[in-house]
Amino acid sequence: MKDLKKEQRKNAKQSIFPVSLFGVIFIVLLLMCGIHTGLIVLMNQLEWSGVAQTILPMIYWAVIAIGLTVYTSVQIRKTYEVPMRRLAKATADVAAGDFSVYIPPRHTADKLDYLDIMFMDFNTMVEELGSIETLKNDFAANVSHELKTPLTVIQNYAQLLQTTELTPQQQEYVASIEGGTQRLSSLIFNMLKLNKLESQKITPKAQAYDLCRQLENCILGFESIWEKKKIEIDVDMEEMAMVEADEEIMEMVWQNLLSNAFKFTEEGGIVSLKQYSDEEMITVEVADTGCGMAPDVMKRIFDKFYQGDTSHATEGNGLGLALVWRILQMSGGSITVNSEEGKGSTFTVRLPKKVETEEVQ
Repeated sequence: MKDLKKEQRKNAKQSIFPVSLFGVIFIVLLLMCGIHTGLIVLMNQLEWSGVAQTILPMIYWAVIAIGLTVYTSVQIRKTYEVPMRRLAKATADVAAGDFSVYIPPRHTADKLDYLDIMFMDFNTMVEELGSIETLKNDFAANVSHELKTPLTVIQNYAQLLQTTELTPQQQEYVASIEGGTQRLSSLIFNMLKLNKLESQKITPKAQAYDLCRQLENCILGFESIWEKKKIEIDVDMEEMAMVEADEEIMEMVWQNLLSNAFKFTEEGGIVSLKQYSDEEMITVEVADTGCGMAPDVMKRIFDKFYQGDTSHATEGNGLGLALVWRILQMSGGSITVNSEEGKGSTFTVRLPKKVETEEVQ
């Protein structure tokens, strides 16, 4: 296979515009010059006026120039622009995580040019990336699954030890063990869930439900945290907002966004949850007055395992926002972030509104 590709690369044409094409254009121009000369002779024999003898050749060459321009434009578009646009679209698809992209060569094996070779190399690259992605996902799923059982055992024994009489130092050790197992459990859960979403083992089951009710229940789940940190809560929502989405996986979106808001907000800060809608979309804003983010951090916050604020690294695993982004992508929604260092962050989620509002039972 490698020898075949090497031979194809060696024999491929290095120009997509053959020399014969320029030869044809040269001959056509010589012919046009001959016609021009004949036209001048004819006008002299017919004793046309000087104005006519000036304007007619100008019109003649203007038509020829337009024709050659159109022909050249069509050839460039057909030979170069269209293939490049196909490559650009395929590249964008791969960047979005689609490794099933394939660009067929433009010519048969005996007439390949350098664009065909580039497409073939692109296909090989995508195939290799797809294999690596599959291997990575399988590894993550298998390792995460195998870690669940021993981790549960460690966590259970740590909880059991807390019920016994221990010295303060021993209690601190046991608390550290339990805290570590909880964070690892969260990491494993997010890895498994994200892996299933990316491999499409989980298909969202859309159904109509009241988003406001879900948001209210989610923020109430953090009541102990905001009371402990004395955080002010600002909630502004409609009485009801019906969406058509998978209620179970959408809950993970709000849980992750609210968890981050409370995590990065210092004592005495403010966390706000606002929801409003227009004729087509429902918008949810989760804002905090925490440390905020730098522009270079905002570009990567939806990447897996990325944590911009290392001071809170022990409180998360860098998968929450990647999970949020993937869920919203599958649900037809979108998420944007606006943040400024030292002033906090605002995450804005937009979801399609259910066209026909149904009464919640």
